[in-house]
Amino acid sequence: MLKKVSKLNKGLKGEIIIPADKSVSHRAVMFSSIARGKCIIKNFSSGADCHSTLNIFRQLGVNIEFIDAKTLSINSDGILKPSFTSLDAGNSGTTTRLISGILAGQNFDSVIIGDESLSKRPMKRIIEPLTLMGAEIDSVDGHAPLTIKGRKLHGINYSSKLASAQVKSCILLAGLKAEGETTFTEPYVSRNHTELLLDYLGANIKTDKNSVTVKPSILEAKDINIVGDISSAAFFIVAGLIVPNSDFVIKNVGLNPTRTGILDVVKRMNGNVSIINKHTDSGEYVGDIRVQYNDSLKGCIIEGEDIPRLIDELPVIAVLASQAEDQTIVKNAEDLRNKESDRIKCLVSELTKIEVNIKETSDGFIINGKTKIKGGAELESYHDHRLAMSFYTAGLIADQEIGINGFEWTKISFPEFEELVQRLNG
Repeated sequence: MLKKVSKLNKGLKGEIIIPADKSVSHRAVMFSSIARGKCIIKNFSSGADCHSTLNIFRQLGVNIEFIDAKTLSINSDGILKPSFTSLDAGNSGTTTRLISGILAGQNFDSVIIGDESLSKRPMKRIIEPLTLMGAEIDSVDGHAPLTIKGRKLHGINYSSKLASAQVKSCILLAGLKAEGETTFTEPYVSRNHTELLLDYLGANIKTDKNSVTVKPSILEAKDINIVGDISSAAFFIVAGLIVPNSDFVIKNVGLNPTRTGILDVVKRMNGNVSIINKHTDSGEYVGDIRVQYNDSLKGCIIEGEDIPRLIDELPVIAVLASQAEDQTIVKNAEDLRNKESDRIKCLVSELTKIEVNIKETSDGFIINGKTKIKGGAELESYHDHRLAMSFYTAGLIADQEIGINGFEWTKISFPEFEELVQRLNG
């Protein structure tokens, strides 16, 4: 599908409620499915990826019912049952990697499949540590489909070269059923939704700087309210900062410190954002974000400990950097090449078409601002929802209409995206 985007002639105004956090939605279903008892999950994500997780746990024998469009009831005895058909993770790497940790310690075998895009994403990063724990996993050269043969597991002390919430979560979930302690250490602290939610549900888990240790645990069900997704809010934060005369509020946004790297970077770039009504809910920080247009943005360096806290937001941050004075340099972000697309290569290729001054590097990119974005081009999304929405955001200030091929892929993560843009545009 070709989506055409035109420059906005007025600022974005008003307020929106951002959709549910996908990372927390995945985990809420998974953890409640292996917990004992009944729980109500409120504000569940409408994204296709999260529904892949939900459907898999139904296949595994968990009683999951919708009370309304965004509220789930999950009733489980904490014991999963074998599925006699493959478990389809669709386009979701989160589903595949996290559920592998759960399935590795079961007393039955499972097969996880996915779409063409998912089948290209690297799974050795979870296969290797799970194998050290005693798991037996067959793959196609380190990619899905994965055949997981349930085994008794033992704890390990694992140091990862990569700061990855998905790998960390996979190993911690395997550790819930493993003999002895399981410790995962990473170079920087990646998003910690797993640690917070496991602790909320009664797991024997402790955190010490960059290390997390879990012991065998039985989870007890509790009701969960899912906060809004800061990764989804990121597109609106950037739009508000670059579309003249914008001034609006994004409500109910998750403000987990391991996810708010974009807010820190925006402040370094002299962006005008502020937090109001901050509080906690189901173990997570949440609040409202006010965004106001600013024509004096400055470039900065984004590297090291920044990266795990904003890895998903880097494509739209590139759009923001195009409107900032001086140079913005992104380093240590080589894992962008292992997302739904090679996001570094694809981002540089497509933004160059609209005359953004961007250069590819081995582990990121360099942008020289301030750029007048040119339209009149068709951009490819590469079946990548975040690229599609980032290009849409750029189109809001382009001097001519731009087209985005494959815009329908945004339905995977954020089906309400364009509707919310239009709402702020009156």
